[in-house]
Amino acid sequence: MGRRGNRTINLPAPYLKRVWLEPSKISNRETYPFCLPIFADDFELSFQAPITIIAGENGTGKSTILEGIATLAGFDDAGGGKGYRPVDHSDALEKMGGQLSKALRASWLPKITNGWFFRAESFFSLARWLDKLALEDMKMGLPGGPPPDFLSHSHGEGFLRFFEERCQRQGIFIFDEPESALSPARQIEFLKLLRRMEDSRICQVIMATHAPMLMAYPNATLLRLTKGGLEPATLWETEHFKVLREFCDDPAGFVDAALQDE
Repeated sequence: MGRRGNRTINLPAPYLKRVWLEPSKISNRETYPFCLPIFADDFELSFQAPITIIAGENGTGKSTILEGIATLAGFDDAGGGKGYRPVDHSDALEKMGGQLSKALRASWLPKITNGWFFRAESFFSLARWLDKLALEDMKMGLPGGPPPDFLSHSHGEGFLRFFEERCQRQGIFIFDEPESALSPARQIEFLKLLRRMEDSRICQVIMATHAPMLMAYPNATLLRLTKGGLEPATLWETEHFKVLREFCDDPAGFVDAALQDE
C-alpha cells in the first residue's frame, strides 16, 4: 500500500471523507468565491465512494471547490502535487482555491497528501516544469530514467501519458475537466485508467467534468451542482446528457434551432 511517515496505510479509499464550510472563517460573504450561491448556506460535501464526479454549468463553482480541496490536501491550486509549484503566482490578483480553503474544514481517515491536482489549463506549464527538472537531474547524474518528455506528444496523448505515470500510486487525485484535451477515443482510455485506479483500492478521485462519457463511469458518485446546491443525480438527469441526446437525435435540426435561438 502506501506510507504515512513510517506507517503503512492499509485502508482503502476514500480517504477524504467530508469537507464543509466554517462560517466563522468567512470575513466577507460579498467577495468571491463566497458570494456564489453554492456557498450561501451551510456547504458540505461528503465522499462515499472512491470516485466522485461533479457535473455543473460554468460559473457554478466546480473548479473553485476542487481548488479549495486541492489546497487542503497540500497541492498548489494551479495544479501539481505536494511540493510542486509549477506556476508563478506573483501576478495573480487572487487565488480562489486558497481563499476558499481558509474557510474549509475537512475530515480524513487517514489524511493523505500524496496524489495530484490536474488542471487542463495549467498542464502545459506543469509538464514543461517536470521535463525541465528531469533534464537537470540527468545532467547532475542523479538516478532515474530518461526525462518524461510529455510535450513531444499531442496534448491529449501527453495528458494520458501523464495520468498513466502519476496515477498508479496511493493518493488523492483531483481532475478539473480532464476531457478538455481528450478526444472521445481518448476519453475511453481515461475511463480505463479510472477503472484501474478504482480496482487498486488505494486511489481517491474527485473530478469535475462536462463530458457525459466520463459522468457515466459506473460505481462513481455523480453529483449535480446547480445554484440550489449539490445533489445526487443520474447521468440522464444532467443537462449535459440531455443536450447531447437532443443533438444525437437530430444533429442538423439541433444546430439549426440553436443558431436561431438568440
